[in-house]
Amino acid sequence: MTPENRRMQKPHLVWVYPEPAQERLDAATWLVTTQELRNSGWDVTLVSRSRTDNGQQTFRDTDIYFIGQPDVYLFSTVLFHIKVIIFLLKAWSSIDIIMFHQMSAPWIFPLKLLRLLSGKRKPLLLMDTRTVPMDMSTLKWWLRGSFELLMNRIANIWVDGQTAITEPMAKAVKIPPEKLFGVWPSGVQVKRFAMAQEKREWPQPDEAIKIIYIGSMHNRRNLMALCHAVEKANNAGLKFEMVLVGDGWERPDLENYAAQTAGRIQVLPPVPHTEIPQLLGQAHIGALPFPDEEQFRVSSPIKLFEYMAAGLPILATHIECHTSVLGNEEFVFWAYGSLMEDLCMALEAIWHARVELGMLGAESARSADQWSWSTSAQKLNAALTALLVKNGIGVLPAVLATRQTDLVSKEA
Repeated sequence: MTPENRRMQKPHLVWVYPEPAQERLDAATWLVTTQELRNSGWDVTLVSRSRTDNGQQTFRDTDIYFIGQPDVYLFSTVLFHIKVIIFLLKAWSSIDIIMFHQMSAPWIFPLKLLRLLSGKRKPLLLMDTRTVPMDMSTLKWWLRGSFELLMNRIANIWVDGQTAITEPMAKAVKIPPEKLFGVWPSGVQVKRFAMAQEKREWPQPDEAIKIIYIGSMHNRRNLMALCHAVEKANNAGLKFEMVLVGDGWERPDLENYAAQTAGRIQVLPPVPHTEIPQLLGQAHIGALPFPDEEQFRVSSPIKLFEYMAAGLPILATHIECHTSVLGNEEFVFWAYGSLMEDLCMALEAIWHARVELGMLGAESARSADQWSWSTSAQKLNAALTALLVKNGIGVLPAVLATRQTDLVSKEA
């Protein structure tokens, strides 16, 4: 096979995601990015765990190879990865890159030894880091967090390359510069969320401003402080209502508190991703009250971009993951701390700007265009391509190969 024909083939990426994709609020990270990579000339096999499906299935317009597993703590993870290894070995000769995350690392790492013993240059191993341990207060989560950090340290030595969700994340897990091939943040399907703007009715001067939070309800996310701030603002004569949507350890406490607010605060269970734009269309402000802690500071919160695409002004704490996106934008109301008093000051600023919320929401929507999943996937595409080139793998994405051919023709 000639090098020219080789370059025009689609490089084969196998992406291992060990969580049930159908149940994740952040599933767009894997689903939409897979679609975008396929559009860019990659042959992507997305492998995910499922409680029900088995084999090739289509979920949210994306073809996924599901491995059905019962939900049994630890056992299901082990069995899933045994089946993943069998799957990888069967497709071994066709794979150019295997991309995985920390939880899959101990099963994927030995494959490099197999590759070295076989004298082959591929498949290359690339680990993608999108989170650091969120909570190590219990033995279970301490063990998980310690495991993830250990996998990052081993990956720094053992894998062929790495990617991360943000530059601060890469620094936090100490990825060596020579191993870091790119960062690709979270994003949003702009058109899917733009429909929320059509349904929204902005509040009249004497009507309540509706705040929404969608996401995890773990206690470190500062949601109870936000609830107290909303109630304090109402007691001071301002009018706010708030809806919290999601699940997590703090949800029972939030529900108990909400029950005492005469309906001003509501706590709702998680909803399918397809219903989120409708919920955002009923709100006026998107809330991100996270404290200034490393696990939030180094992240790239999907909900920020979804709020923006839905045309919502933002209430956010002044931490790096928010400031790196929002900067000096006028549609954000900053809380310069995560205490109730800091959040109250942001709520007061929102109340005084209530007649401008519609205009600020339009600015938010315009800013979302630069944070699409398409843009993020282009950065991952560049990282994967750079990994192939550095390791002398002659297969490049078809789109890139076509561009190279066009450049050669123009120069001739």
